[in-house]
Amino acid sequence: MVNNSPIFRKSAEFLGAICGGLLITLPAIPHAVAQQSTPGVNPCPSIFYEEPHNSRVVVPQGCPPNALTQRLAAQGLLPVSATPSPDQVRLGVGGEEPPVPSQPGAIPPGPVPPTQGQVPPTSPQPGAIPPGPVPPTQGQVLPTSPQPGATLPVEPAQTPNTTIALTNSRVDIRLVNDTAANVTYQVIGDTAPRLLRGKSSVTLQRVTVPVTVTFQREDGGQVTVTPQTSSEAGTLEVTFNETADASQGRSALRIEQNGSVFFN
Repeated sequence: MVNNSPIFRKSAEFLGAICGGLLITLPAIPHAVAQQSTPGVNPCPSIFYEEPHNSRVVVPQGCPPNALTQRLAAQGLLPVSATPSPDQVRLGVGGEEPPVPSQPGAIPPGPVPPTQGQVPPTSPQPGAIPPGPVPPTQGQVLPTSPQPGATLPVEPAQTPNTTIALTNSRVDIRLVNDTAANVTYQVIGDTAPRLLRGKSSVTLQRVTVPVTVTFQREDGGQVTVTPQTSSEAGTLEVTFNETADASQGRSALRIEQNGSVFFN
């Protein structure tokens, strides 16, 4: 029988060397592949600096601050962002990482305190009595409501300038213009404006009372009115004269149903 033990021993050693090399090499291969296939993750993606994230999301520490981060840091609610790390500088701003929510525990800005001299509104306390009306100042008299059954004061009636006897509630009015200016007159509700020339007269016949007659000088001057009753019943004569006193000037006459005549 041929002894093959030396050959078998060499074959076993060779096979063991091959298997040992494989066991050493295999763990290194996935690690190298993983290093080549995993790209660098950008900690400061550009989405942080685009709306709406620019004004809603706080960037991580070390990233350039966006608008929200700058505003919160200026209010003292966040620490100032540190200088970006070399890896962040190398990667630059880019990538598509998901937005980072605001840091937990951040305090939102509170209400602005009132400025100097401004009094903030206060809610009424339970049971508080609302302020009453302001009392009158010295010398001021408050209006009072009339008491039940009290008699209201009656304004004094105007005293008529003259009275005439009417005939069946009608009257003849004779207007005499004793001035050099033209006078325009009108029976309200009866005639249109008419012209009465200076130094002339006109008679308005059978005018129903109550009636109002207006008149004015064409040149804008003032006239006084002098009434004179006629011997004939139901006739009134009115004479116009010039005056420079505005307090004595008149521009209308009124005849009531009882024959009272008023000048205004």
